[in-house]
Amino acid sequence: MKMNRALLLPPLLTLVSASLLACGEASDPTSAPSPADRSPTSEAGPTAVEEAGPQPRVAVSYDGGVLVLDPESGEVLLDEPLDGYVRLNPAGDDRHAFVSAAGAFTALDLGSWTEAHGDHGHSWSTDPTLTSFSVPAEEPGHAVAHDGLTTLFDDGTGDVTVVDPFRIAEGEDPVVDTTTLPEPHHGVAVRSAVGTLLHTVGDAESRSGVRVVTASGAELAASDECPGVHGEAFAGDVAVVGCEDGLLVVDGRTITKVDSPDAYGRIGNQAGHETSPFVLGDYKSDPDAELERPTKVSVVDTRDAALRLVDLPASYSFRSLARTPDGDGLVLGTDGALHVVDVRRAEVSRSFPVVEPWREPMDWQQPRPTVQVVGDTAYVTEPARDRLHVVDLASGEVVDTHRLPHTPDEVVATAG
Repeated sequence: MKMNRALLLPPLLTLVSASLLACGEASDPTSAPSPADRSPTSEAGPTAVEEAGPQPRVAVSYDGGVLVLDPESGEVLLDEPLDGYVRLNPAGDDRHAFVSAAGAFTALDLGSWTEAHGDHGHSWSTDPTLTSFSVPAEEPGHAVAHDGLTTLFDDGTGDVTVVDPFRIAEGEDPVVDTTTLPEPHHGVAVRSAVGTLLHTVGDAESRSGVRVVTASGAELAASDECPGVHGEAFAGDVAVVGCEDGLLVVDGRTITKVDSPDAYGRIGNQAGHETSPFVLGDYKSDPDAELERPTKVSVVDTRDAALRLVDLPASYSFRSLARTPDGDGLVLGTDGALHVVDVRRAEVSRSFPVVEPWREPMDWQQPRPTVQVVGDTAYVTEPARDRLHVVDLASGEVVDTHRLPHTPDEVVATAG
């Protein structure tokens, strides 16, 4: 392991794309309250009604659009046609998702939310809708929710747009900051509430590392020891970024390189947790594979940058990783089971069947079983049967299965 530019910075994090910031002015970094102080508002027009309790919602993308359904009844509440390949990401406010489709990131209102009122909450619902708030993008890429903000990255232009998702329902301009990076690339950026930005470094040909910069663009830390940098996750305020030979742990101004046990040991997709110091990641070790179907996952302890590998009874895909409510890992295997990974012991602690066995398709844009966790519930798609399964993680039981009108691809769920 190597330490790179260890400085002193409050434990905040933000990812930002490679190279120097340009063409953007950061707003007052104190203007975005902590997520703990925020809740979605009921400013959704006259159709909003108060409910007896939270109303969960699930958004599912498909080839040609996106739908929103009630996971308790299976009723489809919205079926919105869209052009281009459609992707979904949580907006970070437990009400909206960002839809990435041809030419833009667009906010999707899933139509339910709960306002915190001291020791209780008020739950509301309205019709789901694709909102009028949209951020143009030549190649809409990663959308990362962290620290009460969501950072949108345009692979085609290097544009980074920071959004306060809580302003969307309030009818205010949610854009907090915009930045254009000198070299467009397939990257990712994340900004913290206090204004620090973490971003990948690269160009159209290659990607090599990350930088951490202030709101004015001053460099606080950097590392070029991350070939093929891809994917990010947070353990609280500590970021983990994947590389083709390990990963980077970014804690404030300290960047630690963690080497894979193999010369080529690619970690490119991770799942973090707000209260766990461990980050779950994928792990591939064959640089010549057209499509490697890995059977190991990685677990890094961000407190000491220790990396361990866990053997699984089946392979999995990049949409297979999630976390349980208490912080253990969750992997949806091609054997059809959800495998719980004890991240402290780095071992599989239990498994339970959910879908039929499946095989990962060669094209990454082709649907495959996908898992999303909200609270104690896992939502698992089964494209081969056009199904959505609702899994109680405490018991491991499939408590509901819903037939979908389209073959599901990506999933975003909210607790309502």
